[in-house]
Amino acid sequence: MSVKIRDIRVICTAPEGINLVVVKIETNQPGLYGLGCATFAYRHLTVKHLIEEYMKPLLVGRPVENIEETWQLMHQNGYWRNGPIENNAISGIDMALWDIKGKMAGMPLYELFGGKVREGIPVYRHVDGRDINEICENIQMYQEMGITHLRCQCGGYGGLPYGQTPETAPEGAHDGLYLDSKKYIRDTIQLFEQIRAKIGYDMQLVHDVHERIAPADAVALAKGLEPFDLFFLEDPVPLEQLSWLRNLRQQTSIPIAQGELFNNPYEWRTVIAEQLIDFIRVHISQVGGITPARKLQIFAEQFGVRTAWHGPGDMSPLAHAANIHIDLAAQNFGVQEWSGIEPPNFVIQELKGPHGALLDVFPGMPEYRKGYVYANDKPGLGVDIDETEAAKYPCENTVTTWTQTRGRDGALVTP
Repeated sequence: MSVKIRDIRVICTAPEGINLVVVKIETNQPGLYGLGCATFAYRHLTVKHLIEEYMKPLLVGRPVENIEETWQLMHQNGYWRNGPIENNAISGIDMALWDIKGKMAGMPLYELFGGKVREGIPVYRHVDGRDINEICENIQMYQEMGITHLRCQCGGYGGLPYGQTPETAPEGAHDGLYLDSKKYIRDTIQLFEQIRAKIGYDMQLVHDVHERIAPADAVALAKGLEPFDLFFLEDPVPLEQLSWLRNLRQQTSIPIAQGELFNNPYEWRTVIAEQLIDFIRVHISQVGGITPARKLQIFAEQFGVRTAWHGPGDMSPLAHAANIHIDLAAQNFGVQEWSGIEPPNFVIQELKGPHGALLDVFPGMPEYRKGYVYANDKPGLGVDIDETEAAKYPCENTVTTWTQTRGRDGALVTP
């Protein structure tokens, strides 16, 4: 008897105060279901609507085995394609079908990808602080827990908190997160100079520009950071200015990681094929799930580009698990971002506090031990959802403020 899609449901939950979107595909086989991540935290209701009103009628009754066929059908059925709303909706269904595939095979997903090429996944965590002393204290705590890679920022991505308008802004300027790019560059170079002076060069360090400065300023920042031996500089140029990567590559030896906002294969094809970046770091649900992420990983391997998948708090543990399964089977793996998810034995009270609610909602999350994250060996993604617990943490539909970044004159800049 063919296994077919019987129902598709969307579960929205926010156990950490961040909107998460989970897709549950139920089959015509009792007890057999799959889960996937469709999280677009800032447009979650639109993704939910797309899945329930358009994807579900398209897919109910179709076989669960044909993942590639189903992905292509979803991708082209609405005619216009490669946008974040549709890609996240596709991702939730795609991951859930892979989860079912693993359960039918009785294997964790990394086995379906060819098996492990490493046993555990080294991760990088985020360190922030009000000043260099607090940052270095937090670095030491992570060192004691086995972390070998850290992303270092001071005061987030720089700039004033939302609602604090600087005196330099013109009269009537709108609220926003005001950023002085020149000051940010000076402060960041000084930050890494002080960190290296205090902790030495054994720790691998990362910095995230978050596309907030002009490309020419990114060149100046990269050149200024060269003496401090960064593992990579993350998202130094805006998505709309990728051609500047050629200029950046010619002027600095610092490794470059790019791709958090990528949606479309044309956005990554050239920068990989021309080896303009060292690490590709897409958000797995943003590109459409496991199916395109695996193709991207294999494509990048041909050009010596390593993976460093996006792993923020605004993706569900199902997507974190998908990252880990791909990492385990990828020869060109680099490092894995691990943020906003705390396995049971990796709770840092001083930094982020216990994440008990997340653990209650999503049993089976990958676990951290002495510098590495490990997937469990349960079939499929290995992560489940407790719908009763999930219902205790409803999502909120509010205006997003952190993306309202502005320059000194009050004009919006990319966040």
